[in-house]
Amino acid sequence: MEKLEHIGIAVKNLDKANQLFAKLLGKEPYKIEDVPQEGVRTSFFDVGGIKIELLEATRADSPIANFIEKRGEGLHHLAFATERIEDKMKELSDKEFRLLSDKPKPGADNKMIAFLHPKTTNHVLVELCQEKKS
Repeated sequence: MEKLEHIGIAVKNLDKANQLFAKLLGKEPYKIEDVPQEGVRTSFFDVGGIKIELLEATRADSPIANFIEKRGEGLHHLAFATERIEDKMKELSDKEFRLLSDKPKPGADNKMIAFLHPKTTNHVLVELCQEKKS
């Protein structure tokens, strides 16, 4: 993995969270985006080359809604950039990390994404992300 790409934070209300983080960071989010297939609306702040992704559920059955219901708002995941996500998924699977999907899927901010099961990563949800190729 090349670098920490972003930190994901689950929030109940994206508009309120954007106001809070804009006040905290002294800047507005550079992007707000819906990801319908994941049932989430996201915003991104760039902080010294590392992004903060705020995630709000748009459906009651989305992973973010489930997360907030069980754990409340807060740190959701750490995302690491990789150049070849499918190769990285196989490598980590071979090292006995459990993946939450067999193939990468489209995510926010022009990325293909895959998650590692938190039971295999010391209870931290880890996301792999690769820039989509044009």
